[in-house]
Amino acid sequence: MEKYLSSDYFIDSDSEIVQQIAKSIIKESRNQKEMAIKLFYWTRDEIKYDAYSLSSSRRKYKASKIIQEGKGWCVQKAVLLTALARAVDLPARLHFADIRNYQTPDKLKEIIGTDIFLYHGYTELFLQGKWVKVTPTFNKELCEKFGYRTVEFDGIHDATLPDTTLNGEKYVEYLNDRGTNHKLPFKEINRTFYEYYPFIK
Repeated sequence: MEKYLSSDYFIDSDSEIVQQIAKSIIKESRNQKEMAIKLFYWTRDEIKYDAYSLSSSRRKYKASKIIQEGKGWCVQKAVLLTALARAVDLPARLHFADIRNYQTPDKLKEIIGTDIFLYHGYTELFLQGKWVKVTPTFNKELCEKFGYRTVEFDGIHDATLPDTTLNGEKYVEYLNDRGTNHKLPFKEINRTFYEYYPFIK
């Protein structure tokens, strides 16, 4: 379990800004469940989702940098939530999957050439003796704007992206599970993106 509490280059949970933010978020929490819920909602809503934050720059994936930017795409937000959790001694790890987002905006689809997103990232938190999936990707404001269901987290059950929108249209389909990792597999993700997404070349 020690590796799920450690700090590294990307998940820099020992950095001053991550420590400060994490501790301010969990104030007055009575247990790890309440801490996890608060950390999730802060990451979901205070860090705005930005698909165009996709970058091959290493520093753009440091949790401390993501806080400063105030925005990020799924992998960046998952790295941040993992770091915030570890900063308050809550075991956390990254989970990756390939997904299809049927609601991908036309502009974004034109840029990346597909509605399939490889290495969609989210976080797993170790709570009450089990790993729980939490997906802080889309902030509430964005969901309300486009009619998406918000991901809600009760500290007990998995909180993953829904398969339909509020009006019943197809939303997210999980295609391939790439498993968990206690570190960000940055080189592997970049290599896959260069091969799959033409706009990066």
